[in-house]
Amino acid sequence: MSASRRAEAATRATVRIGAALVLSILAQTAANAGNVSSNDSCAGRWTGFSCPQQAEDPYIRIVPEPVGDSQRAQFAARDRRWVDHCHPTVQYDRYGVARYRYAATGCEFGVGAE
Repeated sequence: MSASRRAEAATRATVRIGAALVLSILAQTAANAGNVSSNDSCAGRWTGFSCPQQAEDPYIRIVPEPVGDSQRAQFAARDRRWVDHCHPTVQYDRYGVARYRYAATGCEFGVGAE
């Protein structure tokens, strides 16, 4: 192998190593986008990192717990009426995914006997 070919091969290797180094540094840097907040809970090795991000979801609804025994009894009775009306069953599709099936229309949306 001639000296110019060896120099060219060494240059290519150096460029590849430099590109790999730059990409690994960029992969380790946290990126903020939209409402995603950065946290410092990254895990990994020099070969790769995983940094989970917590997004602020504006559609999260906090459902209050029932207050008192009478309200608990009302909620339990409503749940029993819904189960008696909708008869939810689990059936597996052809891919093995469990899916709920209901006897009445609208039960998949939470609508049922009131």
